[in-house]
Amino acid sequence: MIVFGQDSAQAYLRQLLQQERIPHALLLAGKTGWGTLALALDFARQLQCRNIPHAPADCACAACEKSRQLAHPDIHFSYPVVGTNAVSTDYLAEWRKAIAENPWLSANDWFQRIGAENKQGNITKEECVAIVRKLSLKTFEGRYKVLLMWLPEYLGKEGNRLLKLIEEPPDQTVFLLAAENTDAILPTILSRCQMVKTYPLPDEVVAKALQNRQGLDAERARQIAFLADGDYNQALQMAQTLESDDARLLVEWLRHCWRGNGVELVRWAEQFAQLGRENQKRFFTYALHFLRELLAIKVNPQLPARLRPMELETARKMATVFSLEHITQLAARINDNIFYIERNANPKALILDASLGIHRLIKKPQ
Repeated sequence: MIVFGQDSAQAYLRQLLQQERIPHALLLAGKTGWGTLALALDFARQLQCRNIPHAPADCACAACEKSRQLAHPDIHFSYPVVGTNAVSTDYLAEWRKAIAENPWLSANDWFQRIGAENKQGNITKEECVAIVRKLSLKTFEGRYKVLLMWLPEYLGKEGNRLLKLIEEPPDQTVFLLAAENTDAILPTILSRCQMVKTYPLPDEVVAKALQNRQGLDAERARQIAFLADGDYNQALQMAQTLESDDARLLVEWLRHCWRGNGVELVRWAEQFAQLGRENQKRFFTYALHFLRELLAIKVNPQLPARLRPMELETARKMATVFSLEHITQLAARINDNIFYIERNANPKALILDASLGIHRLIKKPQ
């Protein structure tokens, strides 16, 4: 597994290996696009490496080769899936293929791959039972039993089923949790884990990776790296598309909100409801990013904005119309929408209510 840019986290994990002081539960906290999942996967490999505690990155021992193929019998994976009684092993083939293609993928990328559509991803009760059963077995050939859980925030209250196991795991058992939103994880789980934070990748690291791995020229790689804001997955998507469809949808939505035509708003709400929950969450997340950059432009127009040319032109026009209060209230409204979408609110009613509220907001005299 190729890991780049997270030098401090890598150095700390290497120190744990060399000192042979492996915590029973490690929480790697940061966006997957920063390399958090890639870092967890590589540390799981190092734990099983025949050359531990050194475990060089290019080690070709049998354990490392199996780990790279996600086929080591003592490394178990858990990740959000769709379906009331679904477990991770139901999607193991898709998981291996997804990680082989892009270990920086987002949750939305994963859900699209497994056909989530309007379904909400989660880590189920059955998955927790399966984890307890797997970790009760003896190791097959490795030094450790490793449970790597991607996005433990999707556990919700089911995480209570794992508390005792995380606190008092069997000998030579290691929990590796790779999370993006630690606020959504049960405090009782957080308190049992040693946290290692990851951070946005430096622009020069992203640019170099785009050049070496995607074959982009230096200038285009530099521009994409700046816009991606430390997220290599975003950079990969930008390298494959000219403009974001979310950008077009946002401008279209705000125009409808500005006009306030009831028929248009209802029609747009119906179209929005067909996108699926994960795409709706992605749209609102992009909207927050756009408003953050719009706020920066409003405060200091000379600052470079992490927006593409079309988006930047739109933001500059909006900066002449929207006040600081407009922007902050819009952001608050959109943040609330993400909260409600995650809790299965009716998307049509939600976006229609938000649209009418935004219309009243932007037409209100300042």
